[in-house]
Amino acid sequence: MGFFARLSYALARSPVLPLFALYLGAGPEAIGFAVGISTVTGIFFKLPSGALSDVIGRKKTMLTGLIVFAVMPFTYLFVKDYQLLIVIRFIHGLATAVYGPVSMAVVADVAGTRKGELLSWFSSVTIIGNLLGAPLGGFILHRTPGAAGPALGDFQTAYLVSGFAGLMSLILALGVLRDSSHPEKHNGLKEAYRKFMSGIKEVMSDRRVVVTSSMEGLQNMTVGALEAFLPIYAVTVAGLNEFQAGLLWGVQVIITILSKPVMGKTSDRYGRKPLITAGLVLCAVSFGAVPLLKDFYLLAAAAVVFGLGESLVTSSSAALVADICREKHFGTAMGTFGTIFDIGHASGPIVAGFLLAGHSYLFSFCVIAAALLLAVPVFAITVRVK
Repeated sequence: MGFFARLSYALARSPVLPLFALYLGAGPEAIGFAVGISTVTGIFFKLPSGALSDVIGRKKTMLTGLIVFAVMPFTYLFVKDYQLLIVIRFIHGLATAVYGPVSMAVVADVAGTRKGELLSWFSSVTIIGNLLGAPLGGFILHRTPGAAGPALGDFQTAYLVSGFAGLMSLILALGVLRDSSHPEKHNGLKEAYRKFMSGIKEVMSDRRVVVTSSMEGLQNMTVGALEAFLPIYAVTVAGLNEFQAGLLWGVQVIITILSKPVMGKTSDRYGRKPLITAGLVLCAVSFGAVPLLKDFYLLAAAAVVFGLGESLVTSSSAALVADICREKHFGTAMGTFGTIFDIGHASGPIVAGFLLAGHSYLFSFCVIAAALLLAVPVFAITVRVK
């Protein structure tokens, strides 16, 4: 389900979405807004979606998200102007906002002592769906050399394929999904609302949850910054070609996919905190080293180290949050985690762009790397687990 859901969403996002916005006449700022508006949806709705699943059950909440995955791609077929595209993008963001934290809570429900391993396997499979979506969308939009850019029919074909992938995820869910959570009985809407707010307050008041989620958010800030500016640095400063720039990002993602399940299993056996700490250090060092390197192979080595660091952090942080929280609040905990995750990812390109506007790559990247290193002692002191 996670694979097809993420494949559907990624196919609708990149490179199809920015090129569709360009086709509709949008400028650079408007294109960036169209790409980013769905992340804003996640920031606002992931926490309440996760908390809602604790009250009414995982199955109902997850099916709601999967229905959005299945239905929304077909609405792009009616888009004729940029304004409608923005509205649809915001609503489409509800798919990951609802499905993301609830699906992680389902995995946490059934994982027992294997939370790190199983959450990592789940994450790796969804990342593969994300990876395949972009080239599939580009292939659909590709036209013969010398032809004009993609036509409206090409974009509609891409969104039809996205819709069918979303439908596949929903069909799988209807066939195999069982409600693994045990929502408490409540008397009426008022009692349900009380339990909903109680869960949010209990989770948000635990600083260990907030700090651990913030570690993932900080790490994801570097991911967002690299995603936006590593290709630009590679081409304009290091003198690499566009294909090599793409390979650098691909190397980092592949290392993360391959190593996450192993690191998750390691965190189950030996503890989460050491892996998160080591991952933050590896990400900080490799991220800060990028502006010092211009050789493709040295940059690829930095990408390998960064991917390994990302896998150490991401394989353990969600599992640690689940460890800290009581089982009946897994949804709220994953919602909190996902909200901070989205804030980090959205802020990465913005922070990096702001710094690069007045400073060099070396200064800008080192400032962000320093933020990761300064977070390590805060994490070590604040988050204590039995």
